Amino acid sequence: MKKSLVSMVALALGAAAAPGIAQDSPPATTAPAPAMATAPKLLVVISVDQFSADLFAEYRNHFTGGFARLLDGAVFPSGYQSHASTVTCTGHSTILTGMRPMHTGIIANDWIDFSSPLDDKEIYCVEDESVPGSTNDKYTVSPDHLMVPTLGERMKAADPATRVVSVAGKDRSAVLMGGHKVDEMWWWDRDSFVTYAGRATPPVVARANKAVAAEIARPQPPLELPDFCRAKDRAIPLGEGKTVGTGRFARAAGDVSGFGNSPAKDGATLALAAGLIQAMKLGQGPQTDIIDIGASATDHVGHKYGTEGTEMCLQLASLDRDLGDFFAQLDAMGIDYAVALTADHGGNDLPERQREQAMPMAERLAKSFNPDTIGKAVGATLGLSGKLLAYSSGNFYVTPDVPAAKKQAVIAETKKVLLAQPQVAAVFTGAEIAASPDPAGPADTWPLIMRAKASYYPGRSGDLVVALKPLVTPISDPTRGSVATHGSFWDYDRRVPILFWRKGMTGFEQPHAIETVDIAPTLAALAHVATGAPKMDGRCLDLDAGPGSTCR
Repeated sequence: MKKSLVSMVALALGAAAAPGIAQDSPPATTAPAPAMATAPKLLVVISVDQFSADLFAEYRNHFTGGFARLLDGAVFPSGYQSHASTVTCTGHSTILTGMRPMHTGIIANDWIDFSSPLDDKEIYCVEDESVPGSTNDKYTVSPDHLMVPTLGERMKAADPATRVVSVAGKDRSAVLMGGHKVDEMWWWDRDSFVTYAGRATPPVVARANKAVAAEIARPQPPLELPDFCRAKDRAIPLGEGKTVGTGRFARAAGDVSGFGNSPAKDGATLALAAGLIQAMKLGQGPQTDIIDIGASATDHVGHKYGTEGTEMCLQLASLDRDLGDFFAQLDAMGIDYAVALTADHGGNDLPERQREQAMPMAERLAKSFNPDTIGKAVGATLGLSGKLLAYSSGNFYVTPDVPAAKKQAVIAETKKVLLAQPQVAAVFTGAEIAASPDPAGPADTWPLIMRAKASYYPGRSGDLVVALKPLVTPISDPTRGSVATHGSFWDYDRRVPILFWRKGMTGFEQPHAIETVDIAPTLAALAHVATGAPKMDGRCLDLDAGPGSTCR
């Protein structure tokens, strides 16, 4: 079998290679397993973008690499990104802050701010919109919209010697897990890993980018399909000659986009993470360091091809192997490390395939569901003209064109018009959400309005928040880009696995609901870091399978 990209790039970096990949690879450490009572030297936090609990359940019996290792630890198959806005920015903001979006301020990937200097008033979650000429396609990355500290920041405040490193396939993943104070932060940007303007590029990153550029310059033949993927090999027609379901990730030499939308991107991300760990000697000092890793290819594959074809099967098989190689490299470095792995949100397959597989109610959102059409219906009733509404990520905003005296009437009429749409399950006004109880109890029992409140932040969230009915995909035309997505109030988007592992721990599985906001306080306790203010929304999870406790 071809060497994994993790191993090839690691060799180019001079990093410790996984045992069995190269003949001169050092053996894995044979040091005795550390007691759970001692703080690990390195926290490794991995977010697999769009890795739903459904995908985890579907593939867990096929994992033989890195995921298989994690299955020997503490397994929580029903973790929850408990909020309603199940998108990348929002989910990543919860993982290492321990706080829900109602406190992180990250309510969606984008939101509307009519006071913004931007022409279109739409703000990207890690954008510095004060930079002249900033757009959603060309912007300056900033962590300023994140309103709370991350675990790395808390660790660095407790011990300034702590190193905080963030590496991801997306800028928003790196920023929202790393936070405001990082030692190194790198994310994939079109054809290489980049960081904030003005920051120096360490030799290890320069070598990684060179190695990845060489990989992109080579053609990639179709990936070999594992036997367990063969049942997935069926074309799904989407119109205009477009099909999905049979892809093997072949790409021509120099195909940057094909590389970025393939399993190879996760391999490059993990390889750079391993290189930084070695170059910076993370986990080898007296303090505990932390590295967070955002693996984004599962999300790219889910959007571009859906979740049930050969593409996703190959992606998860490749990621399993790459994670195994990554962990083996850490073993070879002799580091005492603890791992937490989860996802920023789940995902839903394309309705065309779902309708063939016992879900005839799956459908695409009607093209008439847009702020202009809804606004015209509202205006016709109230005798108003002009642009009344703006829309972003499930949020409807009343525009400044509406006279202040008419705003509440517009909100009320918009809710009425939206509820009349056959694909809408619920509509909540900002006032209704604000007056509702704060989230409490197991996340799988929350009513819809509590889910909405968990990701409602005044001044950023809309005047109205809309929940579409289950299995309604908010992509009207699958021939123009994405074919499937996420972002709903429903559990296929909210449920994600949460896995913890440390060498020598006694594993267990707990099927009951927990939340991703529980990860940060759990790791803080494991690393003997007091959390303090601001108080986290999550709770510490006891990772000791016996009568002892890792929570203090």
